[in-house]
Amino acid sequence: MDPPAEVGYKSSVALDRVRVDWTASAADGVAVWPVYQAVFGDHASFDDWRHGVWDRHRTRAGFRFARAYDDQDLVGFAYGYTGEVGQWWTDNARQVLEPSVGAEWLGGHFELVSVGVLASARRAGIGRALLHALLDGLPHERLLLMTSDDASDPARLLYACEGWRVIGPGIGDGTVIMGKRTT
Repeated sequence: MDPPAEVGYKSSVALDRVRVDWTASAADGVAVWPVYQAVFGDHASFDDWRHGVWDRHRTRAGFRFARAYDDQDLVGFAYGYTGEVGQWWTDNARQVLEPSVGAEWLGGHFELVSVGVLASARRAGIGRALLHALLDGLPHERLLLMTSDDASDPARLLYACEGWRVIGPGIGDGTVIMGKRTT
């Protein structure tokens, strides 16, 4: 594993740095939670998110974690890991994708779980910087994520501009699964 990397990016929010790590601690979860909650708001409490999501995800094989800072303030994050059969998302994606698509894409892929940027820092290239930093140098040949089925959604537009394509419906209403090959 490579040591943590810090990469400088320019943006209109005075983005100082993007840090990428192959591990994350419980303390990293504490630091990320306010940004996660502000962006997604889909968990009732920190403890609910930490036990239900963060603690399981941060220990998975191939975990990678990127954070964006404006001065010393965390303004965004992204993370993912190697998706495998037996994991909730991979198994549920297999149920909604066409069988041939599931066989081609699922298992051993990099699963981009979350990209979140505070509203005050959006539309400044931070999401793109996080995406690039997180995915740069990954050994995976297949990258997958789930996002809005609204083709005009800013996140979906970003992914499409970066070469991701819809490979099938998502696991919940109003979602699609997008994939990208690295080779």
